[in-house]
Amino acid sequence: MNKSTIFSLALATCCCTGLAAQEVNHMVVKANKPGAEIQPTMYGHFFEDINYGADGGLYAELVMNRSFEFPNRLQGWKTFGNVTVLEDGPFDRNPHYIRLADPGHPHKRTGVVNEGFFGIGLKENAQYRFTVWARGNGQKIRVELIDPYSMGETQVLTSGDVALNSADWKKYELVLTAPQTIDAAQLRIFLASAGNVDLEHISLFPVDTWKGRENGLRKDLVQALVDTKPGVFRFPGGCIVEGTHINDRYQWKNSVGPVENRPLNSNRWEYTFPHRYYPDYHQTYGMGFYELFLLAEDMGAEPLPIVNVGLACQYQNDDPKAHVPVDSLQSYIQDALDLIEFANGDETTKWGKLRAEMGHPAPFNMKFIGVGNEQWGPEYPERLKYFVDAIRKAYPDIQIIGSSGPNSEGKDFDYLWPEMKKLKVDLVDEHFYRPEDWFLKSGNRYDNYDRKGPKVFAGEYACHGKGKKWNHFYASLLEAAFLTGVERNADVVYMATYAPLLAHVKGWQWRPDLIWFDNLRSVRSCSWYVQYLYGHNKGTQVVPLLMDGKAVSGQPDQNGLFASAVWDEPTKSYIVKIVNVSDKAQSVTVEFDGLKKKKLATQADCILFHSDNPDEENSLDNPNLITPKESKVTVDGKTLQSEVGAQTFVIYRVSMQE
Repeated sequence: MNKSTIFSLALATCCCTGLAAQEVNHMVVKANKPGAEIQPTMYGHFFEDINYGADGGLYAELVMNRSFEFPNRLQGWKTFGNVTVLEDGPFDRNPHYIRLADPGHPHKRTGVVNEGFFGIGLKENAQYRFTVWARGNGQKIRVELIDPYSMGETQVLTSGDVALNSADWKKYELVLTAPQTIDAAQLRIFLASAGNVDLEHISLFPVDTWKGRENGLRKDLVQALVDTKPGVFRFPGGCIVEGTHINDRYQWKNSVGPVENRPLNSNRWEYTFPHRYYPDYHQTYGMGFYELFLLAEDMGAEPLPIVNVGLACQYQNDDPKAHVPVDSLQSYIQDALDLIEFANGDETTKWGKLRAEMGHPAPFNMKFIGVGNEQWGPEYPERLKYFVDAIRKAYPDIQIIGSSGPNSEGKDFDYLWPEMKKLKVDLVDEHFYRPEDWFLKSGNRYDNYDRKGPKVFAGEYACHGKGKKWNHFYASLLEAAFLTGVERNADVVYMATYAPLLAHVKGWQWRPDLIWFDNLRSVRSCSWYVQYLYGHNKGTQVVPLLMDGKAVSGQPDQNGLFASAVWDEPTKSYIVKIVNVSDKAQSVTVEFDGLKKKKLATQADCILFHSDNPDEENSLDNPNLITPKESKVTVDGKTLQSEVGAQTFVIYRVSMQE
């Protein structure tokens, strides 16, 4: 029987009660014994500015190096005529700007061209808001969106003039409408009159951003995040929290306030991998902590910011002098305390007032804070202690997240977990980018964890196929199998987030990733669909599940079946998730024991996720190649009978009769 036939059979039997003539796997849901509460934060997103995830990605700005603050001041720009870079501009933390002056001949031109991020994506009939801070009284500039490689009579797609009317710095705006769709347009600005013109913070955004906000986010990418129903949103990383040098760390205070005066920061993902080197990859902080808190609120997710603990990236620094001495941590601790005030303080506080001035008078009601990223060794807990003490004293209700280091097991992991218990952090952040065999063997990872210690935040995980470190269906199937063990142990695991989140197809440093995009399109990977299915079928309480008389082990020796069961109180339904990682179909009966006089509906919803080719993946050109299929399955009294196809993830949602 070929895989296509198996898939067809699995889909067909999802809709009927007949069983193939083979061994039957008998599962029992202990319906009258609901157990641990599943946290609202269980499944969520982890954001880091890697793979052009912020500038050039989620942040909808289309102009690269808009304030001329890149180390190479004109990187991303082409100049022609008489262009000078000066540094006494109106914004003290972004002092550089350009001066356009007479080109020296009436038939010559002065101006600049911005190439955007791998070009500028435009959509037919969409509007684009051009803004610039400029100085010039009576001068004029021409603004054009162009196709530099056009075979038509003109490169110009659309254009408009901006008349300058102040000898002082002033913000100007022009809205342009794109006449066609193009993924690699450019922005061109001409000096269109006599006299000098000074330009700073040259910006271009789609008018149609997420929720229509200026300085907004890219709509399709935010929608992909929202659609998974995330319960938690961790930001801003990741390794950028640490920085290659301590001064390169992400500093949240630089990312708030007027966007024109947020200083540029280095991005370690520019140079970390020489084989994928991007010298124009920096952080403008345009999508800063305010915008990230707003995004969490929009998604209905708990914000979980991470702050630096006084350690630079330990992968990149062996010298202890690279880190902040323990007796010099106070400013770092104050940054953490001030962040909580920014998120939760009222308008009478310094940082709460700034949040209100930025447009959000109400607190963000932040409940969690992470201190440190993938730190290890004694230098981490000896610094973390001071943060824990200060936060507990000032904000006793805030839950603190520590780290178990960069690995899922081993010396650093074994050292840090006891240290986290001593410090009494609320959750411990575990990271695992591991191959298929690790995920197959780790379905029972949390079965024997200490129930009285800190809870687990599985903060960065992804299955990396051996010899094929890219997105494909089989890796996502094993992630689904692993998550059954996470769900069964909801009394221990409170959060889980896949990583990394976003990747530009022309500018990535790391893969696999949850969502891929180019300048116009995005695609939801198979791993995204796993997150989606868990997020939409999370349930509210774990329910005990037996298989052939034994508790589900989360190991492949149960005929390659991984499973979990939950009760969902709002919909009054039981949700059973089964992942068959084997290469043969499996007959399954699911009996609901302990219902007493309560009755199940006679039909259950069935969601099936499968690919005939486990190495396949969705793509920008074929985004719906592998998607879940929905159907119905008959419930006979208290028993559901079906067949789970080879290498298939299936969800049964069985409601109670009204």
